Amino acid sequence: MKIQIINGPNLNLLGKREPGIYGSEGFESFYKQLLAQYPNVELSYYQSNVEGEIINKLHEIGFNYDGIILNAGAYTHTSVAIADAIAGIKTPVVEVHISNVYAREEFRHHSMMAKNCKGIITGFGLMSYELALKSFL
Repeated sequence: MKIQIINGPNLNLLGKREPGIYGSEGFESFYKQLLAQYPNVELSYYQSNVEGEIINKLHEIGFNYDGIILNAGAYTHTSVAIADAIAGIKTPVVEVHISNVYAREEFRHHSMMAKNCKGIITGFGLMSYELALKSFL
């Protein structure tokens, strides 16, 4: 099984950025734990702060992977282009969020891409990614 994790803007700062909201663990160390815990899954990781690069990655893998775990960060609430890219590919996408977006600012309560995703997991910290991974298994 081939699963791609895609992280959007500012998620390269996990472990440093607003630890009260996002925790103190960096994504790379969490990713290493996932790799060790799921050795039979071909798991890949990609991060970009650039909307077009995220779209290009979705296009690149969107017809030959078994699943995509996407945390589009703030683009979740603004990007029609990423939503269209998800709608245009065959590979199912699970939208994830580390924080509970519904307990935060009002503008975070709406996802542009949710209707094109298999599901949404929000508010379980980095475990949101593992829950998404389990949804594909």
